[in-house]
Amino acid sequence: MNREALSGNGHSPEDSEFDYIIVGAGSAGCVLANRLSADGKNSVLLLEAGPKDTNLWIHVPLGYGKLFKAKKVNWMYQTEPEPGLDGRTIFQPRGKVLGGSSSINGLLYVRGQHEDYDRWRQLGNSGWGYDDVLPYFKKAEDQQRGADDFHGVGGPLPVSDLGHPDPLSAAFIAAAAESGLPLNPDFNGTSQEGAGFFQTTTRHGRRASTAVSYLRPAKARKNLHVETAALAQRILFDGRRAVAVEYGKAGALRTARAGKEILVSGGAYNSPQLLQLSGVGPAELLRKHGIDVVLDAPGVGHDLQDHMQVRVVMRCTKRITLNDVLNHPVRRILAGARYAAFRKGPLTIAAGTSGAFFKTDPRLATPDIQIHFLPFSTDKMGEKLHSFSGFSASVCQLRPESRGSLCIRSAEPTAPPEIRINYLATEVDRTANVEGLKILRRILRAPALSSFVTEEVDPGKKVSTDEELLNFCRQRGSTVYHPTSTCKMGGDPFAVVDQRLRVRGIESLRVVDASVMPDLVSGNTNAAVIMIAEKASDMILQDAR
Repeated sequence: MNREALSGNGHSPEDSEFDYIIVGAGSAGCVLANRLSADGKNSVLLLEAGPKDTNLWIHVPLGYGKLFKAKKVNWMYQTEPEPGLDGRTIFQPRGKVLGGSSSINGLLYVRGQHEDYDRWRQLGNSGWGYDDVLPYFKKAEDQQRGADDFHGVGGPLPVSDLGHPDPLSAAFIAAAAESGLPLNPDFNGTSQEGAGFFQTTTRHGRRASTAVSYLRPAKARKNLHVETAALAQRILFDGRRAVAVEYGKAGALRTARAGKEILVSGGAYNSPQLLQLSGVGPAELLRKHGIDVVLDAPGVGHDLQDHMQVRVVMRCTKRITLNDVLNHPVRRILAGARYAAFRKGPLTIAAGTSGAFFKTDPRLATPDIQIHFLPFSTDKMGEKLHSFSGFSASVCQLRPESRGSLCIRSAEPTAPPEIRINYLATEVDRTANVEGLKILRRILRAPALSSFVTEEVDPGKKVSTDEELLNFCRQRGSTVYHPTSTCKMGGDPFAVVDQRLRVRGIESLRVVDASVMPDLVSGNTNAAVIMIAEKASDMILQDAR
């Protein structure tokens, strides 16, 4: 065993054993590192394949646009050709940096619906109903509006109101109300349905990733050791007990042993990939790539789910959009100066200012569509904004039926996995997206927005029938960046972890991240992942007693 590189923060070069090894310093891993090291009794090693979060654009809210194609902090994954999207491959950005995807995401704080978690419980996961998880949402939160029945203060994670209100975002909410939706000041309160402003994981105009909010306060602890640029290559086993992690750093192969547990927090793509590389996964797949089978676990990489989005672009009558600011050299410089001096202005915009949740069918119990409204427009997220004054809004189906898979391509840890999501594979999904677009168009044509709109640019007047709208979804649909469920929790044959997130059939190994979700939550996933890690931290410490 190579013992050289485990020095620092109280560990000598010879000390290669820790109580807990956490693989992945993302939204979940940073939470685990903070909570498990808090009492000083446990030695914790946190491994991150990417660098430290020193990139300036990580900390500027609007900087997510600069990080879409930033290879140093982004895994830059692609799906295989998607049959339901005219054979297109869909870009899948994932964070490869301290903070993981919480360092490059769109910053929206949306928990999902109460019913999502009650459904998890009904699937056999006791302890995961809404009443069970609400205390962990509150524990994590430092809510700008103060504490109430649904929100907490004093937690590590800042949750703030929109810092840069603009007339277009407010007009969208008014237009939604004119279209019959209720006004909703809190999507994370009593009910999700309605239109309102999103809250964000920011404070004082800066991004509050889990690296900032959880890891930074803990980094000086002598019992916590953080290794960046450290790619986990496989988990080592003694029989069916996970005992060590082999990882590469600076051209050397290193091994760290875990006295208590190994916690895999690589996310919905990297966690199943690591398990498969380590011999835990579908036996036929592992043997195909010459990997010794530790456990035939057909559910590893199975049941992949993601939210899809389809955007509508409008041409604006006034030069008040972000397109107008960033495409004008003087206005762009002034916006940068305002942000540098006061942490205010358009650079504080998240990937959704206002939005709405609604039902495409009145017979549904809860909303099945989410709208993200943005005061700018582009052909693809992360690319240059349109030269004209434009704004956009996207339809996102909240509970897709379509299921995909993730499989390793080889036994080489650096090879990107094979990702198949199967967007629009079912009639329910196709109908929901078409009906969602029809309702969104109705909102965008409501009186409150009429003074701001000259025309619908995309899809435009040429697209009107259901068949044309579905074809538009196939041609332009993309991801909202919410992959989940590839190591899902439950008791069925494809469940990978139990209700305490322990890998079934393996000792001393858990998965803690979005991959354990039994199914997608009805909204953005980051808040739910942080909650999962908060709850997991308590379970891990309880089980160690």
